[in-house]
Amino acid sequence: MDIQFIKHTENWSTEKGVLVRGMYEDRQFLDAVHPMNEKHKSYIEKTLEFSKFKGKKGEVFSLWCPYEETVTQVFLVGLGKKESVALKDIEEAGGHLMAALMSHKCEQVNINLDGIAYGDEGVACFASGMDLRVWQFDKYKTKDKPDQGPQKIILKSEDVDVVQKAFDRRHAVNLGNFLTREVISEPPNVLYPESMAEIAKSLSTLGLEVEVLGESEMKKLGMNALLGVGQGSEKESKLIVIQWKGNPNSDEKIAFVGKGVTFDTGGISIKPSNNMEDMKYDMGGSGVVLGLMKALATRKAKVNVVGVMGMAENMPSGSAQRPADVVTSMSGQTIEVINTDAEGRLVLADALWYTQDRFKPKAMIDLATLTGAIVVAIGHEYAGLFSNNDQLAQQITDVGCEVGEQVWRFPMGPQYDRDINSDIADVKNVGSGRGAGSITAAQFLERFVNKTPWVHLDIAGVAWEKKAKPLTGKGATGFGVRLLDRFIEKYYEA
Repeated sequence: MDIQFIKHTENWSTEKGVLVRGMYEDRQFLDAVHPMNEKHKSYIEKTLEFSKFKGKKGEVFSLWCPYEETVTQVFLVGLGKKESVALKDIEEAGGHLMAALMSHKCEQVNINLDGIAYGDEGVACFASGMDLRVWQFDKYKTKDKPDQGPQKIILKSEDVDVVQKAFDRRHAVNLGNFLTREVISEPPNVLYPESMAEIAKSLSTLGLEVEVLGESEMKKLGMNALLGVGQGSEKESKLIVIQWKGNPNSDEKIAFVGKGVTFDTGGISIKPSNNMEDMKYDMGGSGVVLGLMKALATRKAKVNVVGVMGMAENMPSGSAQRPADVVTSMSGQTIEVINTDAEGRLVLADALWYTQDRFKPKAMIDLATLTGAIVVAIGHEYAGLFSNNDQLAQQITDVGCEVGEQVWRFPMGPQYDRDINSDIADVKNVGSGRGAGSITAAQFLERFVNKTPWVHLDIAGVAWEKKAKPLTGKGATGFGVRLLDRFIEKYYEA
């Protein structure tokens, strides 16, 4: 899909096709003069009298234009209340429009948003929403491919250079989001630790430094927690390290660590067969880290960032890890493995310790599809946030509200931590009961961050969607890339 911008005084390259106008709640057109003559304007307003469309957030209304030879159809997009519209609302409006357009056969869509809130930034944001929503994973469709949407989108703006620059910035981040969605969507016979490492290596063309540690290197480092997860698989486990050095004037680094279990059967503590196919996205945290690193490199972010991905496949076999095994992690702490299906925290234990020990980051954030308990607690609208640092937690919360990728903070404390003390080792990998499963998982991770300012994001409920959202279709969402890019830009970028 080609997105272009022209000055609001220019004519469209072709008038034929679909025209789009924005509308605030209570059917208020944007401040600009309506582009149609009074006859057509009267027709639209009369038609609206018989519709439920009010201009609320998420609403899209289409109508045919029998009086117009060139503009065959008009789409009205709801932006919500004029006095409170935010940039994320405008971006989501673009997504809602694209969802409606994808089932229409049209080569060109002309969009007039003159008078929209935030000016050219609002136009760029609207275009970004369309950009995010049109992405689909149809790689393996040989017939009956889904609708692809319009070929060309043209938006009018006050200053083409300004809006193009703003859009390019957002599109760079979208490209990272798309990479995250792609690797999460791939089937497990295609995406496994080694193939994920090859994808990461391909990003070196963007200026990223990529290292891949195999099992022999990890064994020398004492990463027996991570290695134990993958020992039942024929696929070799990997630790992927990506560095972006965008600020040579500083030694300060921010680190992101992702759980990368490319398929999770549960191991010997095997999962029920129902919906087990969903476990291909149990590497979602590593996918977010990969996409974030691409986004930062693509937009040349002026910051130093480290991305670490612990990759393994959790399979049952004669060599698989058993419940009751005890492993010694890289930190030296011993772990009693009570449940082999609580494997993600074992992967992260070594990945987190390695990251803080080698890079000494100013802050460290991990992402993982870690617990089903988080979905029980807060469903699919928020990611769970756990932290040892109030300021860092609040920063992540604030930017989540800005970009529409929201997080909800959970408590932590010694009363929860005691529940994972082991009778025969330093710690066990699950609590003693069914309660507070997401919290005890976070308490386990905290034992491996060594007092580094840290946030854990449990994205099990938001990495994959069974139904379409404003900016994504069904499937992988890329949740976290836009959130963390904005976090870096707002608080750490030079």
